Amino acid sequence: MARIRVLIVDDSAVIRQVVTQLLSADPGIEVLGAAADPLIAMERMKKEWPDVLVMDVEMPRMDGITFLRRIMAERPTPVIICSSLTEKGAQTTIEAMSAGAVSIITKPKLGVKQFLNDASADLVAAVKSAAAVNPRRLAARPVMPVPEKHSADVILPAPTRPMLKTTERVVVIGASTGGTQALEYVLTALPEVVPGIVIVQHMPEKFTEAFAQRLDGLCKVKVKEAASNDRVLPGQALIAPGGRHTLLRLSGARYYVEVTDGPLVNRHRPSVDVLFRSAAQAAGANALGIIMTGMGDDGARGMKEMATAGAATLAQDEQSCVVFGMPKEAIRHGGVQTVVSLDEIPGLIVRYGRSLG
Repeated sequence: MARIRVLIVDDSAVIRQVVTQLLSADPGIEVLGAAADPLIAMERMKKEWPDVLVMDVEMPRMDGITFLRRIMAERPTPVIICSSLTEKGAQTTIEAMSAGAVSIITKPKLGVKQFLNDASADLVAAVKSAAAVNPRRLAARPVMPVPEKHSADVILPAPTRPMLKTTERVVVIGASTGGTQALEYVLTALPEVVPGIVIVQHMPEKFTEAFAQRLDGLCKVKVKEAASNDRVLPGQALIAPGGRHTLLRLSGARYYVEVTDGPLVNRHRPSVDVLFRSAAQAAGANALGIIMTGMGDDGARGMKEMATAGAATLAQDEQSCVVFGMPKEAIRHGGVQTVVSLDEIPGLIVRYGRSLG
């Protein structure tokens, strides 16, 4: 098999050197070169176009967002953002994800060299995941070495009885690679009056707050990062915080969320399976479950449990997915009732909220 060709773009000589060494050590990856800024990178790309770019977003001469947009306009290419865990960096990185980047590797302000060495398996895995992306749809990081793969059982037991159907509705959504762009499309298309929504988007800690803030500024519905005891209200979407699981709970006739620590589930925290299982348990037939673009199988078992509990379930179709992994696995597990294009999802959420069934 041909090796994955990677170009590194970062103004730090240390980052360029360390990332080059780490990626070159993998026999399946070829580093074409490393550039100190986007203008140098563009000259290099005229000679040979990479399969994957690994780049910072805060660089001299041309900012990473402008560079990314030029790449996507000229020749859509999977891009991994290597960004610092700062508030400004998080906001800029979310802009990059919206512009087409497919994944985030976080780096600290200090001790970068040691961090990248410690995270070498994640970096290699992110490059290999990015290479599998459908560039026409342009961010699921399989972790290497592979840790024990827990199910949602480590967070909460499987539902034992279905909920009675009521007029109180809730929507739960799971997404991973490509999900930031897909979620932006869906949420910006929604009117103010829709059922309460809870979302798990695989994303590192510190970035989900910036993601929620960006969407809140674009959408008619209110969007915020979820916190424990937040009520699930009509016209509001709650984004599960990176690094923590988010569960749907019911108190009387009111839905709320619980945000909790715990082991990785399907190698993710937050996990779609955890959210979906909690929705099966707390809402049953009063929920709509939607699984969207992403790599892996997180959410497949939880969606099956939701369908068994009487919930309505949708999966995004292959044609509109950046990666048709999570939806494909959910279909294979038998939990998907309807497969739809991304364009159809906003209207179906609105229609679901209007139905009293």
